[in-house]
Amino acid sequence: MSSVPTTAAAHPAIASNGLSKWFGEGSARMTAVDQVALVAQFGEMVFIVGPSGSGKTTLLSMISGILRPDAGTVTINGQDIWSLSTDQLAELRLNSIGFVFQDYHLFARLTAAENVAIPLILQHHDWNDAIAQARQSLEVVGLKDRGDILPVKLSGGEQQRVAIARAIVGAPQILILDEPTASLDGDTGKMIIAFVKEKILNQQRCILIVTHDARINEYADRIIYMEDGRISEPTRAAL
Repeated sequence: MSSVPTTAAAHPAIASNGLSKWFGEGSARMTAVDQVALVAQFGEMVFIVGPSGSGKTTLLSMISGILRPDAGTVTINGQDIWSLSTDQLAELRLNSIGFVFQDYHLFARLTAAENVAIPLILQHHDWNDAIAQARQSLEVVGLKDRGDILPVKLSGGEQQRVAIARAIVGAPQILILDEPTASLDGDTGKMIIAFVKEKILNQQRCILIVTHDARINEYADRIIYMEDGRISEPTRAAL
């Protein structure tokens, strides 16, 4: 059963309302995200920027169905994700959301193709079919001939591309990147983000990027600024 409606244009890709998260109790309670309202559309690449500790990653975790909010709602293509059962939420994350972690999270003993195939294996694809699709995904990100290489033999930029290939192999509607350039030099970081915008973004996909790297802001369609758990400035189009 699909947890997300199939008509992408009928709803915003992502919408949150009153989204809040706090940690601790009583006088020790700290509000990490405070009443955030956010909308991102299909066909957009939206950046969430702000200083470390501003709540960006916590917000990202709630939007992607990893961390349950204490208040507010999140919808993915019109579906209130936090009203889903545990199994339905897991299905949504597996089938509809691709996540690229800051530190790539590649398995050291698996080849690039085997790492990319993991979501398909979890979707119960045949092994040979999963590897074949993984190689196609690697070709999309420019790593056609690197499928049999272990991560330790890949550069940082190549590892990031493997992580992106893994995130897109199941054709998710939502792609979320957490600090995708944090471990890369400036030129490589720009190359990765430019590639994502040119080759990965389409009218059936929304890309949300959390970053504090101002060097890549030029690639955003819109920029949302966060500070102290809130959107601190109005959303604006990137220059």
